[in-house]
Amino acid sequence: MLDAIVYPAISLGGLGLFFGLLLGFAARKFAVQIDPKVAQIRDILPGANCGGCGYAGCDAYASAVASGQTSPDRCNAGGAEVARKIAAILGVEVGPFVRRVAFVRCAGSREKAREISLYEGVLDCRKATIVPGGGTKACKNGCLGFGSCVKACPFDAMYMEDGVAKVDEDRCTGCGACVAVCPRNVISLIPAALAVRVTCNSTQKGVGVKKVCDAGCIGCGLCSKVCPPQAITMRDNLPVIDPDLCTGCTSCAMKCPVGAISVQNLVKGEEMAG
Repeated sequence: MLDAIVYPAISLGGLGLFFGLLLGFAARKFAVQIDPKVAQIRDILPGANCGGCGYAGCDAYASAVASGQTSPDRCNAGGAEVARKIAAILGVEVGPFVRRVAFVRCAGSREKAREISLYEGVLDCRKATIVPGGGTKACKNGCLGFGSCVKACPFDAMYMEDGVAKVDEDRCTGCGACVAVCPRNVISLIPAALAVRVTCNSTQKGVGVKKVCDAGCIGCGLCSKVCPPQAITMRDNLPVIDPDLCTGCTSCAMKCPVGAISVQNLVKGEEMAG
């Protein structure tokens, strides 16, 4: 009777000890060495997990930057201070930090943009684009005004104003969530320090634009002609500003006959019409 208890207990204990030692050996043998710099960098990051760096979250970015796959200045939420601290851990130099924010390339408010229909569907821009009419506005390149970008923003940096999405740049981290959700590609990420900005996304020209919106760019190209540093080129009837060349002289905004280029007051953070 005693043997029936003792021997099975010894056998099970022996098997447990054997597999325990085997697992311990395997854990040591196949252990993944974690670079201590990853943890140091992760502690510096703000933990927003916004994806503005191009990675899935702060953990993924910390691993990538520690291994040299990306630069230490990709964290928009952390800004220049975080970039400097990461560079110090890595022992590398970092260039000037360029903070990027979302910008809505549309000024087609209810007062300025023509409406062609009454929409009674789901208040979602992506869903509105697939129904006949594609929303209420006549312009097929402008902001639909249903606020999908506002709902997608994880930092409450977007809001609706008179039928057009707006960005609170003090809150914006440049994560790109709004850019990804906009079905008309009205939103883009631009350097926060860019003084002049094109407030239209229409690819039409002249009369075609004015028929649907009083705030639209007519594609005349005068802005590109008067730009001293030649920072503006015309593409699809729209001016494209090269932020590396733009000096913020505002000549383009002053010359624009329809006010489709805005001047950003970077000191007060207020936007003035061109």
